[in-house]
Amino acid sequence: MTTALPQSVAALIARSLEPEFAAWRRNIVRLGGCTNPIHLVGAATVYDTASGAALLSYGSDAYGGRLLAACGNRRAAVCPACSALYRADTYQLVRAGLVGGKSVPEAVSGHPRVFATLTAPGFGPVHTRRERDGQPAACRPRRAGELCPHGTPAGCRERHSADDLRLGEPLCPRCYDYAGAVLWHAFAGRLWHRFGLELRREVARRVGLSRTDFAEVARLSYAKVAEYQRRGLVHFHAVIRLDGPDGPDSGPPDWATVGLLVDSVPGVVGRVQLIGPGAGVIGPRALRFGAQVDVRPVVSYLGESGERPASPGAVAGYIAKYATKGAESAGAVDGRIHSARDLVLLPVRAHVLRMIATSWWLGGLPEFEALGLRRWAHMLGYGGHFSTKSRRYSTTLTALRQARTDHRAEQQQASLGLVGVPAVTVGRWRYAGRGYSPDAALLAASVREGGASHGA
Repeated sequence: MTTALPQSVAALIARSLEPEFAAWRRNIVRLGGCTNPIHLVGAATVYDTASGAALLSYGSDAYGGRLLAACGNRRAAVCPACSALYRADTYQLVRAGLVGGKSVPEAVSGHPRVFATLTAPGFGPVHTRRERDGQPAACRPRRAGELCPHGTPAGCRERHSADDLRLGEPLCPRCYDYAGAVLWHAFAGRLWHRFGLELRREVARRVGLSRTDFAEVARLSYAKVAEYQRRGLVHFHAVIRLDGPDGPDSGPPDWATVGLLVDSVPGVVGRVQLIGPGAGVIGPRALRFGAQVDVRPVVSYLGESGERPASPGAVAGYIAKYATKGAESAGAVDGRIHSARDLVLLPVRAHVLRMIATSWWLGGLPEFEALGLRRWAHMLGYGGHFSTKSRRYSTTLTALRQARTDHRAEQQQASLGLVGVPAVTVGRWRYAGRGYSPDAALLAASVREGGASHGA
């Protein structure tokens, strides 16, 4: 008795017998396991920049009919292969701003810098995992018979395990301020911007300078990432560095110290606020960061100075890790919501569904239309960037990608025997679809699995 081969396996075997198989295989393997590549059709010509003569021409036929380009998606949940490259670039970008390299002088390692975590405020008590003296503690201790206004127990005496599905869920969904949570998400990016402005003013005030005088002698730079918590709200993790007026290329003034930043950040976080819009159903409210603030010195060697210091490599790795994550960390969905009917079929927990539904509801009110809440309902109302940096923090992702492109161009010229020849490639390509056929998907999966095994 024979067993029929799966369709993808049979198609791959049949493809391997074709004359163009080697070119077709190279076209897929070079993407490193990208899950949703872009198809391009066209041609390119390599010219000698000195004489203008055409040295070589090739078209998509050389790649089995279509040239495949990686999707470039940063999210690990969408494309593990491309997100790994994005994470590596982000790591290099953040690390360069801490120890130098990538056009950043090594002297930057001596500039005052801290690793700060800014949290979201509370919009109602949620189930959480607590420890006391290294042992699991009650989630939220309560007095016997203590109830919330809706008759729900006002606390939780259970000791939750790390995989408890109730973690992050409100103790009383009817008491939880979902509208406030969604509006906070909508303004979180603006709150961060206001925090940056106020931190400059606070540092200047502490050293007796005006804002104008401060800009002439010092500059604050940062790199940050947003991380979703189980309760569906983002925290900001950021490297904050104090430089001279020209950024990393100039030394900070004598009064610039790590202690100055450590002392300045918490006070600024506590007073920064924005007034969110209101409507007939909910009134305007003050939006601010949460009371929990963590500020640690970043030092080149653990234990060199300061309390609970963080190393440059650990900080860069932490930020790079969360730069490739999205709202799926809170149990949300990948794609955008297109109609209210979609809410019925969303495979999410009740708390996340309420956040999405509230975003959709508020987004339909004229008073909140400018916030684009329906567009970002799948992100629980947060429409900001996940990783950002100030202009003078370090190099850019664009520069890192260009360096990689130039390196690959040099490799291509070497393979064509054009080493040392001043050449440029001019191509004309058009979009022709995306994704894989069953046999191509099988090959890409094997490449992806091989890369994961090699990385492990």
